[in-house]
Amino acid sequence: MAPGTMLFIGEQKQDKARIDLMHYSGTVLHELRDVTVNQCAEFAKSPGITWINVNGIHDIRQIEALGKVFNLHPMTLEDLVNTTQRPKVEEFPHYLFIVLKMMSFSDMPSRLVMEHVSLILGKGSVISFLEDEGDLFDTVRNRIRAATGRIRLLKADYLAYSLMDAVVDHYFLTVERIGDRIEDIDEQILADPRQEDIKEIHQLKRDILHLRKAVWPFREEVGVIAKSDSALLHPETRVFWRDLYDHTIQIIEMAETCRDILGGMHDTYLSSISNRMNEVMKMLTIISTIFIPLTFIVGVYGMNFEYMPELKWHYGYCLIWGVMLAISLGLFIYFKQKRWL
Repeated sequence: MAPGTMLFIGEQKQDKARIDLMHYSGTVLHELRDVTVNQCAEFAKSPGITWINVNGIHDIRQIEALGKVFNLHPMTLEDLVNTTQRPKVEEFPHYLFIVLKMMSFSDMPSRLVMEHVSLILGKGSVISFLEDEGDLFDTVRNRIRAATGRIRLLKADYLAYSLMDAVVDHYFLTVERIGDRIEDIDEQILADPRQEDIKEIHQLKRDILHLRKAVWPFREEVGVIAKSDSALLHPETRVFWRDLYDHTIQIIEMAETCRDILGGMHDTYLSSISNRMNEVMKMLTIISTIFIPLTFIVGVYGMNFEYMPELKWHYGYCLIWGVMLAISLGLFIYFKQKRWL
């Protein structure tokens, strides 16, 4: 298809896409649910900050209508509905287009869940696009409702920062949960290594790889925003973008640490299996060593010769048993002294 053609690429997670809206200033707050595109346009023209949140990007007509109202570039609309788009930031004359990935980690079963998130930062408005309805931005909504902090006092770029900061907070939570799971598997491997452990180690390695693929370009786009001369970014928010950049670097370092630990755990698993096999072989060897002289004695007296003096002894049977028990006990004591048992 031609560049700029809208084609939804991803999993349709809900039946109906919905638009929620929050319009606020220092003293006024309007919160609406399931609004139309025309209502969004009316609030965006009024004084204050307008936050439009689109839950579900599979409705091409709705996204196209928003694009016409807010004069979005066709290439922007194409990337909005493409969930495979890598994180990036693009500057246009009257808006910034930001793409990022939200991640969460599920413990049972252990898997990484990734969601495509896009932001449109305009003059006095922010449009966020989510694949599905969720609680990703609930903390930001609660701060707006409670009028805590500076979010109701600053411009739309601070709202965009707050939304991206919420995504970064999920990154921290995801890395911490992965780290906790790594510790559990590490203890399991040292205590009793199982075949399922190596499979989960490989799955965690893939999760860390996906996390790195999302965070590395995210760091680049935050750096671009922090250094941008766009009129949409105000001087009072520069320090917050730099702080977000530092948090992104911290997440990268934590992910690298987890990856190194997982690489060591793979070697630890193989070493544990090898040591376990060595212990089994050592025990079998000791048992075989104890039975070698006993087998020799039994083999000698199992030969079919008529003239064997011990066969006629009255206490020959008991004597042979005593000799075999003495040999077994002597070998057992010897192995104990050598700490082979």
